[in-house]
Amino acid sequence: MDLIPILDWIGDTKAMALAGLIVGIIFGIAAQRSRFCLRAATVEFANGTLGKRMAVWLLTFSTAVVWTQTAEYTGLFQSENARMLAVPGSYSGAIIGGLIFGVGMVLARGCSGRLLILAATGNLRSVISGLVFAIVALMALQGWLAPLRRAIAELWITPNGSNINLLNALHLPNGSGIVIGLGTAAIALYLAYKNRVGVQVLFMASGVGFAIALGWVLTTALAAVSFDPVQIESATFTGPSARTLMFFISSNPVLDFDIGLIFGVFTGAFLAAFFAKELQFLGFESADNMKRAIVGAALMGMGGMLAGGCAIGAGVTGGSIFAATAWLALFCMWIGAVITTRIIDQPKSMAHAPRTT
Repeated sequence: MDLIPILDWIGDTKAMALAGLIVGIIFGIAAQRSRFCLRAATVEFANGTLGKRMAVWLLTFSTAVVWTQTAEYTGLFQSENARMLAVPGSYSGAIIGGLIFGVGMVLARGCSGRLLILAATGNLRSVISGLVFAIVALMALQGWLAPLRRAIAELWITPNGSNINLLNALHLPNGSGIVIGLGTAAIALYLAYKNRVGVQVLFMASGVGFAIALGWVLTTALAAVSFDPVQIESATFTGPSARTLMFFISSNPVLDFDIGLIFGVFTGAFLAAFFAKELQFLGFESADNMKRAIVGAALMGMGGMLAGGCAIGAGVTGGSIFAATAWLALFCMWIGAVITTRIIDQPKSMAHAPRTT
C-alpha cells in the first residue's frame, strides 16, 4: 500500500494519529466485546481456577505474539526498530513498577486499558480512576514524581544501550516466536473449550491481539515513507494517557499516534457497547470503594511509568516482541495482583461465606 499520497494530503503527524485511531477502534471494539482484562485473569488464578477470563487473556496475548512475529518473519516489521527495544530497558523499573502496577490494578478493579474501555460505556468510577491514573502518570513522566521514577529506573538497566530481545538472547531460530505464540494459543483454546467460551468472544479476544500487531505494522510503514522521524510503536496506555491529558490542557496541542489511540479505543468501546445496548451510568458503591479505586489508579500511574508500560503496553505489546523488561514487568504484575487479591479480596469473600458444621 502506497502511503505517500496520504502523507502528502494530511501530513505526517495526522497520519500517525490516523494510524493510532484505526488501531484504537479495533482494540476498543474487540476488548469491550471480549471483556479482556488482566486483572480478572489474575483474580481467577489467585482463586485457584483457570476459567474464562484466563482463556481470553491467554488468547489475546498469544494472538498478539503470533501476528507480530509473523509480521516480522515476513518483513512487514522489524522489532529491533521498535523504541521499546532500541532504548535501554530498566530491570529495576520492571520489577518495582510491575509489582506496584499489579497491586493498583486489583485495587482499582481493572488495568488502565480496562478503565478506558469501561469509561466509554458510562462507568463513572472508571472515569474518575482513569483521570487519577493519567495525572499521576504525567507527574511520573515530567512532574514531581519524575526524579523518583528516574532514580528507581536507573538502579539496574539493560547493558549496551538497548533492551534485550529474549529470542535473540536465547539464540532461538527464526520463527520461534510464532511457535511459542501458537503453543500458548493452543492452551488458551483448550481452556476456552473447557469453560465453554463462545466463538464470538474468542474472535474478539484475538482481535485485541491483532490490533497490537497492526500498530507495529502501520507505524513501520509510516516510518519508511515519512520525512520526519517516526516512532515505531503500538498500543499502550500509560504514556498515551499522560500525553492525552496534556493535549487537552496545552496551548499548542499536537496530534500523534498516542492521541489517536486513546480516542480510537474510547470510540470503539462506546460503539460496541451502544450497539450491544450495554451503555449504563455506574458510580462508586461507597466511599471506601472510591478511596480504594483512587489509590489503585495512582499506583498504576506510577507503576506503569516505572515498568515501561501498563498491562497492555508492557504485558502484551512489549511481550509480543519479546522485550526482556516487558516480560519481567508482566511477571511482576501477576505477582503483585495475585498477592493483593489473596490479602484483600479473599478474606472478605471468606467472611461472607456460609459457615459449615
